Amino acid sequence: MTSTATATIRAMLSGATGYEQGLDQLTVLPPETVDPALSTALRESGERLFKAGWQPVELHRLVTRRVGPEAARLVADVAAAMLDRTQTADPRWAAQAAEIGAERWWFSDAEYPSELARRVRADRVTVLDLIVSALALLRTLPSIEILIPPPGAAPSKTMNVEKSDNRVLDRVRALLAKAESTDFPAEAETYTAKAQEMITRHSLDEALLTADRAEVVPLTRRIPVDAPYESEKAALLHAVARANRCHAVWTPDLGFATVFGFDADIDAVDLLHASLLVQAQRAMSRTEPRGKAGKARMKAFRASFLVAFAHRIGERLAQAAKAALPAEDGNLLPVLRSRDVQVQETMNRVFPRTERARGARVDSDEGWREGRAAADQATF
Repeated sequence: MTSTATATIRAMLSGATGYEQGLDQLTVLPPETVDPALSTALRESGERLFKAGWQPVELHRLVTRRVGPEAARLVADVAAAMLDRTQTADPRWAAQAAEIGAERWWFSDAEYPSELARRVRADRVTVLDLIVSALALLRTLPSIEILIPPPGAAPSKTMNVEKSDNRVLDRVRALLAKAESTDFPAEAETYTAKAQEMITRHSLDEALLTADRAEVVPLTRRIPVDAPYESEKAALLHAVARANRCHAVWTPDLGFATVFGFDADIDAVDLLHASLLVQAQRAMSRTEPRGKAGKARMKAFRASFLVAFAHRIGERLAQAAKAALPAEDGNLLPVLRSRDVQVQETMNRVFPRTERARGARVDSDEGWREGRAAADQATF
């Protein structure tokens, strides 16, 4: 009978059997045959993706977006089971698993669906539907670059000796948080200008200190790009990355951008992008049309606002980055040029073929004007 349940699940996922028909068949089969089949399918699908480069937070986030938070609970359970079966786990991977609430709460893998139904106080049909819906998504996801070794894998050979000083990052975060929370532009400018100064100085110092260390190589980080207006937010990330000697490749289907660069520079991109998004959202809410603005007009305004904001921020960041370079530094400029080449080579290795995204449309002159004005007032 277990083979019957397994065959039904496979037929549902392949489309050979209609979803509702397959769910009906699973519902009438004995739980002792369906539960092990579903539990095995879920574990194998989740572990395949974890071994194929997906990190716990990334997979949890995508399942939440595509299926819902209830299905994302299953990702946490797969991560917990994977950690439970191995004694070797990268601390970063384990920390992400803890972040999404991964813990071994069920007693028997073979009875996991039934125990889940009792835990969430849902009927059996709802739980079976939830698991199969999650499986339908998981089977479609591709392999991505392994940035953190999954549990049981050999530790990464890349030495991250350039890891940014946590004290510097903590001070930058504190300054940006104050800049985001204040309602006084002059005060915000003081905080964010100091943060940018610290970021730039730290990045250039790291470049010189590690110039002759062969083990210091470009790294990769995936940064989420959330709906709505993903393409406009990705454009802002691209502008911030370019100004900080990094490259960003956006993967819209998976909801993230992959940023390539040296560690201190990627930290700067991550922090600045998050802060500028907050500033853009606040400025947009203050300037968007009031009253009975239609949905289409509001959508056009917001999209155009973010396009203009990203465009103008890119210009300002490029100017600031150029001004931050010491004049005629014979030691620094060759190092930066060498780093640029290494970052480009790393990106080409991971993404040998990329497509330039089509420029976003600007359907609201009002949104464009307000977006550029907000970018001129933004601080970094």
